[in-house]
Amino acid sequence: MPKLKEMMTVVSQKEVARDIFELVLSGELVQDLDIAGQFLHIKVPNDTMLLRRPISISSWDKATRCCTILYRAGDETTGTRVLVQLTAGDLLDVMGPLGHGFPIEAVRADEHILVVGGGIGVPPLLELSKKLSQIGCQTTVLLGFASADVKILEAEFAALPNIELKITTDDGSYGAHGHVGLLMDGLDFTPDAVYTCGAPLMLKAVAKKYETLERLYISMESRMACGIGACYACVVPDKHDENHALKVCDDGPVFRGDEVVV
Repeated sequence: MPKLKEMMTVVSQKEVARDIFELVLSGELVQDLDIAGQFLHIKVPNDTMLLRRPISISSWDKATRCCTILYRAGDETTGTRVLVQLTAGDLLDVMGPLGHGFPIEAVRADEHILVVGGGIGVPPLLELSKKLSQIGCQTTVLLGFASADVKILEAEFAALPNIELKITTDDGSYGAHGHVGLLMDGLDFTPDAVYTCGAPLMLKAVAKKYETLERLYISMESRMACGIGACYACVVPDKHDENHALKVCDDGPVFRGDEVVV
C-alpha cells in the first residue's frame, strides 16, 4: 500500500531562478513514486493556511529516498512563499503521490515523441523525459519561458540521451525569440505522441495543433482543497458531457486530449 502521508525531511533548498526554488525531500514515500506527472500535496507550515498546496514532482531517486520539487514563490497569500523559509533538517507534512501521471506504456523505441513545456509547468516533464530516454525513442523537448532569469532545468534535460532540446523566451533574452508555439510550428515531423504541461494559453495551442492525435496528454493545473477527489473543488469541463466535470486531482492532473476541454 502507498504510504500516502508522511512527515518528509528537507534535504536541501536553493533558488534556481528568479523566485523559483528547488526543494529536495527525503522519506519512505519516495518508494511509491513510479509515474511521472503525479504531484505532492503539501501542508504549508503556517497554521493560518489550512489548505494544502499541490506541487508536481520533478524527479526522484529511490536509492537515496529523495525527490525534488520546483515551485514558484508567490506573494504572502499563496503559501509557497512560506516554503522558502525551510532549511535542511526541517520536517514537512506531505501527501502523495497523488493523481494520474503521463502514460508511456505504448511508447516504442522507433517512435518520435514531442514534449512541450512552459514556465513552472516544466518540472514534471523532466522525469517523463528521463523515462522516454530510457525507452530509447527519439524525443524532442520544447521549453518556453518568459525570460532568461526564470529559465529552469536546461542542464538536466540537455544531459539526457536521445533528447533534442530547444528553448524559447518571450522577450528573446535566451534561445529563440517568441513563445514556444513558434518552435512547435517549425517542427519538420509529426509526433507519435505529445506530452505537455504549462500555462493555459500554451496548452490550448498544443491541444488545437494536435487535436486529432490519439496519444495527446495534457497536464492541467488547478487550485485544490482535498487533493483526493472528494470535494470537487478542482474541476475542468468534460469534452464528452457538458453536464459532467472532471477532477484535476483525481481524474488528472494528466488527461487525454480527447477527454478534457482545455
